[in-house]
Amino acid sequence: MHGLAVPPAVEAERVITAVLADLRSGRHRGVVVDSPPGAGKSTLVVRAAVELAAAGEPLMIVAQTNEQVDDLIDRLVGKAPELRVGRLSAADHQPSERIRGHENVRVAARVADLGGPAVAIGTAAKWATVTEGCWPWAIVDEAYQMRSDALLRVAGRFDRALFVGDPGQLDPFSTVETARWTGLTWDPTQAAVAVLLRHNPELPVHRLPVSWRLPASAAPVVAEAFYPFTGFRAGTGPDDRVLTFTEPGPGDAVDAAVEAAAATGWALHELPARHTVRTDAEAASACAELALRVLRRGAVAVSEHSPAGAPVTADRIAVGAAHRDQVAVIRARLGAAGAGVTVDTANRLQGREYDVTIVLHPLSGRRDATAFHLESGRLCVLTSRHRHACVVVARAGIAELLDAHPSTETVHLDVPVRFPDGWAANHTMLGHLGGRQVRDGPC
Repeated sequence: MHGLAVPPAVEAERVITAVLADLRSGRHRGVVVDSPPGAGKSTLVVRAAVELAAAGEPLMIVAQTNEQVDDLIDRLVGKAPELRVGRLSAADHQPSERIRGHENVRVAARVADLGGPAVAIGTAAKWATVTEGCWPWAIVDEAYQMRSDALLRVAGRFDRALFVGDPGQLDPFSTVETARWTGLTWDPTQAAVAVLLRHNPELPVHRLPVSWRLPASAAPVVAEAFYPFTGFRAGTGPDDRVLTFTEPGPGDAVDAAVEAAAATGWALHELPARHTVRTDAEAASACAELALRVLRRGAVAVSEHSPAGAPVTADRIAVGAAHRDQVAVIRARLGAAGAGVTVDTANRLQGREYDVTIVLHPLSGRRDATAFHLESGRLCVLTSRHRHACVVVARAGIAELLDAHPSTETVHLDVPVRFPDGWAANHTMLGHLGGRQVRDGPC
């Protein structure tokens, strides 16, 4: 039995069991786990860490940001309160409230000062400064967001490793010219997993098959646009999540967009076609007003976690954009009424989850389609943060812009072709949103 005949929890557990079996077998120096958005990467990392530690195998965990480190520690201690955890950090790092509250967590700048914990955890940047100690096991979280040179700097610290990450989201980036390394199998600007597998093609690769975040209305769309060869399914059915409003609205275009999103999971709030500066004031105002309208209308989210319904408060709403200056304008437009709404770039929204998201399309109002704005990972992050509904804000004409700027990136020898590219992914998403557009203003 496979696919829809198998309950999603059973299907996911089969893959996780296979991953853990590969870890325990000792036959492989590395095990790779690909994960779609919201498939339980952190849950897998915690479960694997607890099992390895329980077997008397000290391990190190490499995360990419301090926020990810603190989140994993919180989950680890929640799963195994007796587990001794060492939080490796900078000398001037101030532990967050949730870390200070755990007695079994020791924070130090040096491995020797951690007291020999069962699990030592820190960022890749911090682990790169460690010059002593070796662990039987390492777990690398968000491994596709880690550059291969960062992996090389910590690889000498462990014997075997579990690499967990999402191949569909943003690639690592560099602020220097990278042409000198193009085509090399050890290109330091590639994702750590990409280089790892090019040199070790025999390593087992598992794929988590279920997204527990994305609703049934979103999983097929995101899978088709960004994961066409692997795919995944939603962990919930079409009737398991419902978004309703307790207050009436004025019946304008903003109302129509939030109601369409609540009913179908998606909406395209389309502004008149126009070339604009990057900080498009009208688009920023539309993003802010959509978030505020969800709050003012008293949105209630019914889900498997809240069968009786839970209010969609400001902290459960996010607005995503491509650039920091766009984020600043949207935040200013939200004002005091939207103080608790998260507004951030795609890079900083990775790994986070909300009930409702509003997305300023990266290509909205542009005259060109640059590689930055076409990057499929950026659009994937922005459109895969929600548990209930996503509203995309964009000026009309993006499809025409894409057709006028077909993908013309130089093809290099020995460089694996990434598919889908941004051009294809954008067209797929626009094709789905086309039937859910709400026009605001004159055509």
